[in-house]
Amino acid sequence: MHHKLLSGLLAVALVGATALPAAAQNLAIVNGKAVPTTRADQLQKQVEQSGRPITPELKNQIKEEVIAREVFMQEAQKRGLQNSQDFKDQMELARQALLIRELFADYQKKNPVTDADVKAEYDKFAAASAGKEYEASHILVEKEDQARDIIAQLDKGAKFEDIAKKESKDPGSGAKGGDLGWANPSSYVPEFTEAMIKLEKGKITQEPVKSQFGWHIIRLNDIRDAQLPKLDDVKGQIRQQLEQQKLGQFQQDLRSKAKVE
Repeated sequence: MHHKLLSGLLAVALVGATALPAAAQNLAIVNGKAVPTTRADQLQKQVEQSGRPITPELKNQIKEEVIAREVFMQEAQKRGLQNSQDFKDQMELARQALLIRELFADYQKKNPVTDADVKAEYDKFAAASAGKEYEASHILVEKEDQARDIIAQLDKGAKFEDIAKKESKDPGSGAKGGDLGWANPSSYVPEFTEAMIKLEKGKITQEPVKSQFGWHIIRLNDIRDAQLPKLDDVKGQIRQQLEQQKLGQFQQDLRSKAKVE
């Protein structure tokens, strides 16, 4: 009956199913008990929300799953399992989860993030990210003497990328020959930034740069005006972020106002 295909959705899809009017059509009659079509309808909505297309085959799987669950529920009730404390505890947890989900959904429905909110957040991001971006490479080592030796090697013509791959203790950039890619200078620790922005394009720091991570030898590869994404390309992401922030603030406000003894 293809239970595995739908198992991820069934845990909540059928909880809280409401009774149908007497004249409504039933999905099936199982051991003399009517199974309302709303159970299948609710499960189908869950599947649709997950983005899966509802095909005739899937509709049949949903029907079979609902019938199977009715069979299993009847047997569980026959054994009196609904009276066990464990079942009651689990039902209470499920009830809480569903009610809280409804609370959050109600809040978001009544407090939507507007297009103006999204535009304002984008403008704030654009203002903070304006300016120059730097493409740099670095070699990170543990000791100052080691860093000075590397600078001497580079001055004699050694290839920066080869030394970075061999000596750098930064595994991310080291494997790429020290390349850090394009970034706003504020992305780095202050000591690194201060040294990097003083360099001319193509030049290497002649003194090792110490930071909390170790000793850096920095090469400035290029500089350009900051490349910002268009609003249309990121507005979905911004909207989701703002929704999460608003919901988080709502939760925090409720918690802070609650009297807990």
